[in-house]
Amino acid sequence: MRYIPWQIERLDELVTLWNKELKESLPMRTELFQQNSFLDKNISYEGSRIVINDDDKVIGFIVVKLLKEETEVKMRNDVAWIQALLVDSAYRNKGIGTELLKHAEAIIKQREANLICLGRDLYHYLPGIPKEEQQTRAWFEKRGYEHDQSNVDLTRYYHPSEEIYWPSKPEAEFTILLESEKEKLLDFLHRCFPGRWEHEAIQYFEKGGTGREFVVLKEKGEIIGFCRINDANSPIIMGNMNWSALFDANVGGVGPLGVDAEKRKKGYGLAIVQAGIAFLRDRGVNQVVIDWTGLIEFYQKLGYEVWKRYEGYRKEI
Repeated sequence: MRYIPWQIERLDELVTLWNKELKESLPMRTELFQQNSFLDKNISYEGSRIVINDDDKVIGFIVVKLLKEETEVKMRNDVAWIQALLVDSAYRNKGIGTELLKHAEAIIKQREANLICLGRDLYHYLPGIPKEEQQTRAWFEKRGYEHDQSNVDLTRYYHPSEEIYWPSKPEAEFTILLESEKEKLLDFLHRCFPGRWEHEAIQYFEKGGTGREFVVLKEKGEIIGFCRINDANSPIIMGNMNWSALFDANVGGVGPLGVDAEKRKKGYGLAIVQAGIAFLRDRGVNQVVIDWTGLIEFYQKLGYEVWKRYEGYRKEI
């Protein structure tokens, strides 16, 4: 048994191991794993590791991220993420996971991060540990990780014959962002939602986004709200599209979304979600997923039901 560096040459083997253990609930695609665990500039190649057995077969791995990319967006640089830690079930209870975690934490300490989160990374798979994975949660708790939040994914199926509902707000309009409005959207996000959402929007345009993934809410021509939508043609696989293979229908995702704080209490929040859903359905989407949220009652107003539950964990070092 050997612990070797993180290397893209093992991509197919890593995906095979993931699906051997998790395919029923979290089916992995090669495209998604490559995007999230190799192409992200924040991958820590020092902290991440692969475990192989004596037959040179991948039997485990850990993926660590640290904020490394240069960005004008203000982001916390003292946080590290363990994106994934997985060991082949035939090799568990042999200390492999413990060894991987110890190595990761040692590298994270060297890089002067003082907080480790499980999941929740940029280009994440999960916002925490699936709630049903009680043994996994207990394993991390024994190693000093503390529960800090609970989140869910929700979903709803729309029959193709079901009428599309377009929200109406006489004083406002909902449109798909034009490519020429890119700077207006980025200015809005910088002013109202600086941080991760702004950063993700910048990356979206850098990766060829044209605006079709953003529904914008305008008053007198000015952007006062947004909702990101995703489908199979989007240039980036976002979290609400990670597990689309679990559905037979055409899948789309909604979120994140936000409204200028000075324009709230007008029903715009629910309306921008409805607009996002309407645009997706107009594109032929009939299964919509809303991921990583705690606003269960808010989305239940639109007929959404909880699909997956997660428990978030963190460790201060």
